[in-house]
Amino acid sequence: MELNLYRELLNLLPGDPLLSGEVTVQHADGTVTVELPGGGEVRARGVFAAGDRVFVRAGVVEGLAPDLPFAEIEI
Repeated sequence: MELNLYRELLNLLPGDPLLSGEVTVQHADGTVTVELPGGGEVRARGVFAAGDRVFVRAGVVEGLAPDLPFAEIEI
């Protein structure tokens, strides 16, 4: 069995996080602007209506997210 050090290094790095937010703008080029709970915005590929809650990972909308309340707890 051959050991690939580069692949082992990549396995140590974290993947893209799964984000959730609300679609605020639907653009004509097939992308949407998603507002994240912390106030940031992400532009991602996907066709959803304004007001939809969605999951976003690596610039792609993965699907609808449940409409749950957001609570931020500071430690």
